[in-house]
Amino acid sequence: MKVAIVHYWLKDMRGGEKVVEALCNLFPSADIFTLFYDENSVTEKLRAHSVQTSALNRIPGIKKWYKSLLPLMPFALEHFDMSPYDLVISSESGPAKGIIPRPDALHICYCHSPMRYIWDHYHQYSASANRLTRAAMPIFAPMLRQWDVTTASRVDKFIANSRHVANRIKRYYHRSATIIYPPVSVNDFAPTSDIGDFYLCAGHLVPYKRINLAVQAFTEMKKKLVVIGGGEELARLRVMSGPTITLMDRQTFPVLKDHMARCRALIFPGEEDFGMTPVEVMASGRPVIAFGRGGALETVVPEATGLLFDQQSVADIVEAVHRFEAMEESFNSETIRERALLFSDVVFQERMNSFVEEALEDHNREIGARTGYFGRGTEN
Repeated sequence: MKVAIVHYWLKDMRGGEKVVEALCNLFPSADIFTLFYDENSVTEKLRAHSVQTSALNRIPGIKKWYKSLLPLMPFALEHFDMSPYDLVISSESGPAKGIIPRPDALHICYCHSPMRYIWDHYHQYSASANRLTRAAMPIFAPMLRQWDVTTASRVDKFIANSRHVANRIKRYYHRSATIIYPPVSVNDFAPTSDIGDFYLCAGHLVPYKRINLAVQAFTEMKKKLVVIGGGEELARLRVMSGPTITLMDRQTFPVLKDHMARCRALIFPGEEDFGMTPVEVMASGRPVIAFGRGGALETVVPEATGLLFDQQSVADIVEAVHRFEAMEESFNSETIRERALLFSDVVFQERMNSFVEEALEDHNREIGARTGYFGRGTEN
C-alpha cells in the first residue's frame, strides 16, 4: 500500500508538524507532500522521508511571505499527483485536504482546524494584516471559502483534533468527524520540587493568542511573568511590558522544559483548537490558568489541573490569578500529570492505527461492493 501524507507547510515544528511526525511513525515509507518546505526547520525523522514541494516553494524570498500566496495555494495543491497512492492522509489547518486523490483511494483528513483566516478568525486576521493583504482579503476570501467547502467532498473520513474542531467541521463542511487528540510527548516533561516565583506564557507570539492581555495584567499586578516564544507580536510586547515581565524570545527545549516545570502556573489567554502547551505544562506537574474556550475546555479540569476564566480581558486574568493564589496549595502535581497522560503520543498512535485499519476495511468493502471484486475473492 502506497501512502501519501499531505501537510500545508513544513516551516517549523509546532503542533501540526508533530502530528505529521507521528504519522510517519505509523507509515515509515510514506511520501510527504507540502506547499512550502524548510528542511533546516524540521526534525531528522521528517527529512528522512521523500518530501515533494509545490512550485510556489521555488519563488525567491518565499520564506518570509509564503502565507501571502494563499489565493494560489489551491492551484498548487491540485497540481500534486496523487494517482500512485492507495491511502492519502491530509493534515489540514492551512489548505491541505484539497488534493485530488485517485477514485479508489482512501482519503483521511486529520483536521487541526478549518482555515481560521477565512472562517471564524477572518476579522481578527484582517485587522492585524498589512494594508495590501487587508484590501485583497474581501476579494479572495469568498472564493477560498467556496473552494474549501467543495473540497470537503474529496475526503472520505474526517478526524478532528478536539470536540471544538469537530463542531466547526460540522458547521462549515456539514461533515461528522471522529475525535483523536494530537500526540503530546508527555514523557519529555517531568515535575520538579524546585518551583519558582514566576508565571509563564509560552508559544508562537501571534495576535490571536492574546499574550498581550497577560502582559498587561501582570504589569498591572506587578507580578513576575516570563514569556517564551518568537513571532510578530514580540516587538509590540516589548513596548507594553513593565519591569516584572521577562521576554525571552525563542529558547531551546531544555530551557523551555525547565520553565514549564518551575512556573507557578501557565497563563493561557488565547482560544486554541486544541493547545499542546497546556498539556506539556500539566505533564510537568504545573497548573494552567486558561481562557475557557476551545481546546482548554477538553484538557484543563477546573480546580483539579487549573482554572478557567470567562472573558479575554485583563480584568478576568487578574481575577483568575487571585483566585488561583487563594487555592494554590491544593493543586497536586501527580494529579495534574495523570491528566496529561491521557493525551500522550502513545494514545494517539493506538487510536490512529485502529481508526486507519477500520477505515481501510470499510473502504475496501465499499469498493468491493461497487465492483464485485471482493465478492468474487470471497467465493474463491
